[in-house]
Amino acid sequence: MVSTSLPTISQTESSIRLAIRALQPQLVEWRRLLHQRPELGFREHLTAEFVCQKLQQWGISYQAGIAETGIVALVSGSQPGRVLAIRADMDALPIQEDNLVSYRSQRDGIMHACGHDGHITIALGTAYYLSQHPELFSGIVKIIFQPAEEGPGGAKPMVQAGVLRNPDVDAIIGLHLWNNLPLGTVGVRDGALMAATELFDCTIQGNGGHGAMPHQTVDSIVVAAQVVTALQTIVSRNVDPLQSAVVTVGSLHAGHAPNVIADTAQMRGTVRYFDPSLDEFFKPRIESIIAGICQSYGASYGFNYQKRYPPVINDRAIAYLVRSVAEAVIETPAGIVPDCQTMGGEDMSFFLQEVPGCYFFLGSANSDKGLAYPHHHPRFDFDETALGMGVEIFVRCVENFLIPNGTPDGTSDR
Repeated sequence: MVSTSLPTISQTESSIRLAIRALQPQLVEWRRLLHQRPELGFREHLTAEFVCQKLQQWGISYQAGIAETGIVALVSGSQPGRVLAIRADMDALPIQEDNLVSYRSQRDGIMHACGHDGHITIALGTAYYLSQHPELFSGIVKIIFQPAEEGPGGAKPMVQAGVLRNPDVDAIIGLHLWNNLPLGTVGVRDGALMAATELFDCTIQGNGGHGAMPHQTVDSIVVAAQVVTALQTIVSRNVDPLQSAVVTVGSLHAGHAPNVIADTAQMRGTVRYFDPSLDEFFKPRIESIIAGICQSYGASYGFNYQKRYPPVINDRAIAYLVRSVAEAVIETPAGIVPDCQTMGGEDMSFFLQEVPGCYFFLGSANSDKGLAYPHHHPRFDFDETALGMGVEIFVRCVENFLIPNGTPDGTSDR
């Protein structure tokens, strides 16, 4: 089903762009095959098999089975030098696809609804191009195919497995296809790009009874309502107004009948923030509010708090490198979106805590083609023209960061 032939890339090709345009049909083919075979986190076995097959076919050395299904490939330049890592996540989501396209998901209830099939494809295209052109760079490009970004998180176990060592990574880059931006744009900035992701759940234990006799009860719903309202004061009255933070209760369940006062109420929520100094702030503040309100009403509670992903913080110099490259690829100043931020979370943050790097958004929406549904929507899809753009940005970052016999661009501020 998948062609094994690739366009021959001549060393006399006048530009990287022309060569990558010749590769575009294969990029589309790979992406559509991956889209048809989505797999959930830490179960990306067929996906990993496909990646390994391509790497082996091109003579690229790799190690598989890292953190269950992760893969690390090494592409060497013409001379010794530094190491630049490129990260691509591989997992899909538990969503039933509603798109009626020829390449729609063949697995009920599972879908590539966040563009990770495109991320894998862009990383593969970059690996292929670089393997054909080792003369473009010195050192090593380490390409990390990561499982389970959507949950429970594959970046941290890959870091713990040593993927940033042997050889040691000097910097790392990664991208996210982004339907919040139109095709032909790149969102890149230094500092905070994406927020920390933390989760909490709470069970409030009251004393149920008849709805007509509330004086005999401790109404868990009333207590929960007070808690939900009070939690909104954390950001408005405890966080510097010049900072951004979110406390959201997204789930609240209690009771089964209109005339019965519920003895328990369960709520779940999320916390988001950019500033790493807030790392230890929210958990005790949330619990103190819950504890105080429960005590005042005579209720008790159970509380659980999970820190998922830290904020995505880009290095200034590597972000400058990516932006400079993106400006050359996009070829219009309006195509660069420097203030692009989101309170969404990403476990690329674990890599960026270890080495300097940059994570950026590659615009992939095209409303004229009906390709503008948001991420995690059952009709999510993207303009596949972005695949070639992603490969070109990665290749040019390698070319500029690992310059043969030269000084890397955009690293003077590190």
